[in-house]
Amino acid sequence: MSVLVFCCSWGCKSVSRESHAYTNALINQSSPYLLQHAHNPVNWYPWGEEALARAQAEDKLLLISIGYAACHWCHVMEHESFEDTLVARVMNDNFVAIKVDREERPDVDDVYMTACQLASDGSCGWPLNAIALPDGRPIWAGTYFPRRQWLEVLQYFIQEKADKGPQMVKYAEQLTQTIHALGQLPSAAEGYVFSAATTDRFAQQLLQGLDHQQGGRKGAPKFPMPDNMQWLQAYAFYTGNQEARQVWETTLDHLAAGGIYDHLGGGFARYSTDADWLVPHFEKMSYDNSQLVSLFSAAYAQTGKERYREVVKQTLDFVKRELTSSTGCFYSSLDADSDGEEGKFYVWRAEELDSLLSPAEAQLVSQYYGVTKAGNWEQGKNILHTSLAPGSTPTEILAAVPTGPALLASAQAKLFAARSQRVRPGLDDKMLTAWNALMIKGYADAAAALREPSYLNQAIAAANALFGQALQADGRLWRNTHQGKSSINAFLDDYAFAAQACLRLYELTFDEHWLEQAQLLADYARAHFSNPNSDLLFYTADLDPPLVSRRTEIQDNVIAGSNSAMAEVFWQLGIYLDREDYTTKSERMLATVLNGTDVLRNPSFFANWGQLLLRQVYPPYEVAIVGADWPRVSPELQARYLPHALFLGGTTEGSLALLENKLVAEETYIYVCRNKVCKLPVKTAQAALDLLK
Repeated sequence: MSVLVFCCSWGCKSVSRESHAYTNALINQSSPYLLQHAHNPVNWYPWGEEALARAQAEDKLLLISIGYAACHWCHVMEHESFEDTLVARVMNDNFVAIKVDREERPDVDDVYMTACQLASDGSCGWPLNAIALPDGRPIWAGTYFPRRQWLEVLQYFIQEKADKGPQMVKYAEQLTQTIHALGQLPSAAEGYVFSAATTDRFAQQLLQGLDHQQGGRKGAPKFPMPDNMQWLQAYAFYTGNQEARQVWETTLDHLAAGGIYDHLGGGFARYSTDADWLVPHFEKMSYDNSQLVSLFSAAYAQTGKERYREVVKQTLDFVKRELTSSTGCFYSSLDADSDGEEGKFYVWRAEELDSLLSPAEAQLVSQYYGVTKAGNWEQGKNILHTSLAPGSTPTEILAAVPTGPALLASAQAKLFAARSQRVRPGLDDKMLTAWNALMIKGYADAAAALREPSYLNQAIAAANALFGQALQADGRLWRNTHQGKSSINAFLDDYAFAAQACLRLYELTFDEHWLEQAQLLADYARAHFSNPNSDLLFYTADLDPPLVSRRTEIQDNVIAGSNSAMAEVFWQLGIYLDREDYTTKSERMLATVLNGTDVLRNPSFFANWGQLLLRQVYPPYEVAIVGADWPRVSPELQARYLPHALFLGGTTEGSLALLENKLVAEETYIYVCRNKVCKLPVKTAQAALDLLK
């Protein structure tokens, strides 16, 4: 008998046909999240034609429940409602129930999340539960409901269908039309002007919404939003704006000090539930950690702060230890819960420290990490964090104790070893192309900033493994891989982030294979995601079965939007390959968004578009390093924070037009160029940096 074991907030569950009273159609899925529900008494289906056909044949409403493996409240609702036989009977008798892993099917999630935002007065999140017509057109969507309220929701729609069926259909038609309209932006007129004034207004509006004392957005909850901080860092670099620099640096300092950061094991939780970064929602997502590695790497490259370097190294240690597969690719997430409790793996009581550590170690750890007998969280538990207040900073605390650093290191090792014996959070071991690409870029960014060759080797190995399992000969990608099985066509973000990873690897290796790979992916995206009515690209390919609306992802969020990322790919490829059609495509995509949306009303959701705007206003340098000594010279330059530079080169001139006639026998020269016009070549990194000022 084959048994698969999955762990979630309510303990570990084995998945096999023989050992459970109920088995539904999710049993053959690859998603760990779907498999967690494979033995619910609810007769779940995966998203697909079978479920929709049954709903239409039996004239039943669809009940679409969307979540992900690390989602705390998804597990709670499963335990309270979906494992309950009475609730299951109501659902099975009156609905066709569909379970969706939002990470595998972000296209489905987007449709019904948009419906929730339009149809629900409350906040929207996960689990996301939608009621739809048999063909998928949404009627209503909401989030978590306790068992009693969930039964009330079910009974309400059962009665509405019986009493007001035609009105329900009419409302679904109107809601679907609105959803479709929200994803449409007509192309901008020719000749759109990108101006420094726009970037200044962008900065002013963005800064108004940020917390200048604690960093991040004002209020709670707080999400790291790496794109916002990357934009501020770049804007401050270009303009010298000290307010922008202060806010991004304050944000990074508080992220690294707060409870959102795992001070023993490295890595970041998804967000903080409070305004001070203290209490995390304890799930750890690969996409957060990859982007934060890139963010802290850039910050270290500019500031040289040792704490930023430590965060990068500790986070990548966590990734290697807990999120890296035997193939070199990266798993998706760790659950917020373990042994039935949120955060149990990560928190401490004061008496635990006393039992594990020497008196001197316990006293130091209590001071250093703010541990008290009363606790700083619920039920006397402590979330480890450090203070940035004068007189109580980590440096000051260690300086006041003889052999403070050694004593702290000894205590940390003991606590980490003890924590490792606890019941571990559940692992979502599926591998997603987009998220793997973000992590590859994170490793590459860390390799450059920290001048750590092992990180670059890891990035290259992961890229080769990823493309070995996800890339097909014509450029088509798979979205997902789990235990060697891929089943879902990739979406636009998969292509965009994979191409970005390739472009970053080219910059660090000067291996044109990575440029060719990026071009293959970009050309496939143009061929299969283009919209005849807009310069923006659809999120889904033309090969995929259509949903009720073929959506276009316009905004950036915790992860950069797929269109802004792809526009950046076209921009870089246009420069590297001397292809005006690519650069024109990028410019028109940016103009379409700036012209068709009120970007300045909420710039936080357009920060990656803002990066592209900065590059239009402040054109980049092309830095060509040509000659046998480039492997020594290039890392010296690329360890610096230089957002206004693109690097290319190699031992030979290769095939790029920008490198023609730049090789000098027995010499290595650095050419600093802008728009193909080069200054006199130099031989040292410092001389090139002087030209880049």
